[in-house]
Amino acid sequence: MTTSFAALAAISSVTPASAIRGGVEAPAPYPFSGSLQRPDSPRQDGHTCGVTLVAPSWAVTAGHCTKNNPSGAQVGRPKNWTVRLGTTDAGSGGEVVAVERFITYSPHPVHEGDIGLLKLKKPARTKPVALPDARPAEGTKTRILGWGMTCGQRLPECYPQKLREADTVIQPAQDCEGMYADRELCIGALDGSVAATNMDSGGPGLVRDGDRWVMAGIVSGAQGDTQPVMYTDVHHFKGWINDVVTGKLNPPDDPVPNLEGSASLAGRCSASVVRADRTRLSDPALLLTNGHCVPERPAPGQTLKEVAIEVPVTIGDRQGYLQAKAKTTHVVYATMSGTDTALYRLDQTYAQLYAKGVKIFKLADRSARPGEKVDIISSGNGNRFKCTIEAVVPHLREEGYTQDNAYRYDPECKPSHGGSGSPLVLRDGVTVVGVHSTGNDSGEQCTANNPCEVAADGTVTVHQGRRYGQQITHLVACARTPKPGRPQQQEAARPGCA
Repeated sequence: MTTSFAALAAISSVTPASAIRGGVEAPAPYPFSGSLQRPDSPRQDGHTCGVTLVAPSWAVTAGHCTKNNPSGAQVGRPKNWTVRLGTTDAGSGGEVVAVERFITYSPHPVHEGDIGLLKLKKPARTKPVALPDARPAEGTKTRILGWGMTCGQRLPECYPQKLREADTVIQPAQDCEGMYADRELCIGALDGSVAATNMDSGGPGLVRDGDRWVMAGIVSGAQGDTQPVMYTDVHHFKGWINDVVTGKLNPPDDPVPNLEGSASLAGRCSASVVRADRTRLSDPALLLTNGHCVPERPAPGQTLKEVAIEVPVTIGDRQGYLQAKAKTTHVVYATMSGTDTALYRLDQTYAQLYAKGVKIFKLADRSARPGEKVDIISSGNGNRFKCTIEAVVPHLREEGYTQDNAYRYDPECKPSHGGSGSPLVLRDGVTVVGVHSTGNDSGEQCTANNPCEVAADGTVTVHQGRRYGQQITHLVACARTPKPGRPQQQEAARPGCA
């Protein structure tokens, strides 16, 4: 039941590395250096990661910045990504060029090489940075740049408008805990007082070669605020960069699953916009997810009803890229007792979301049957899982909570952490019969992330690796608009919304 970290968390850094700590505002722009900007950024200026121009039509950044796309594709074509080059202001000035394609070095960028390339839709006007002829030595003076966070909260005051810079050195590899010494550099003050920070990911570490700057490293990540930061060693990957830029290496785009309608609740859980038969287009839209996705999860036996909570929501298009943004206004209903479901009310109507092209699902008034096939559409996993309802479990127990009549999927159905709150959709592509909630990770009995099954006679069994969902028929009453002349209280008195 652990909640997941989707788009917003992944955008920032491997392990939050933060704006150039110990630095100052840059007095002048670096023509080759800039910002990767995306509609799903939590910032008004759109900044997500640093970029550096390495060829007229190519910019380099961290691999976890390119791999952080809706489907987790290694190679693909993004929607509405741009780079802003040659400015000290992340929100204005410089040259803005659209991104046509991204190529990530590895499907596991943090562990195998945290570097990615962005192909621009047209050549940039500025001159690219020089690439190194050799790995820089320990003690080499280095300048670091970025628009990363200046404090630890995702608040506007923590997002610097102006580019920041600092001068530091390349440290011995042993001073960066967990570093891959063959392909990474350790850059920053030994005590972390001068270092890159969260959302500096992808930015450059520059060294001087006569009168020019050479790009030595790319911000990758940190193991805390009290040590230097790990940078990808550009020289180690120089051959790969040249092969991609010259066209010698041109990998095909990865296939992308149909993620239309997949939603993310504050980057913590997956979700979907749902309606019932008698819902009016003028009604505030409802968002379906898990009870454990509420910021303060309900205690055993507790049900939340009509609680004011504002949480940001993003809703994806067919490729999973941002289709619309919304906010929750209230938790209509949420519990983890007897079930693990929640309905939020949004600040927009169904008509407003339809006008933005959002796919809206229909809540089923029946449960799925064993043997019935469903798709689990997960924004957090960036996938559309093809699954079969294997059984309905009388009781599912996990860390003090019990859910009744839970769905167990077939063994090949493997939504993971990040999939919490994903809708279970019938093969008509519209009808939702459940919501994904949990799975047994390590074979433990009835502990967190290790639910056990309890039969009607009390027998307890454990199925390691199996995943489970919740039924949602009790929520249909919550989503219905009363017929004319029928009091809301009578409608709301149905099970689940009483």
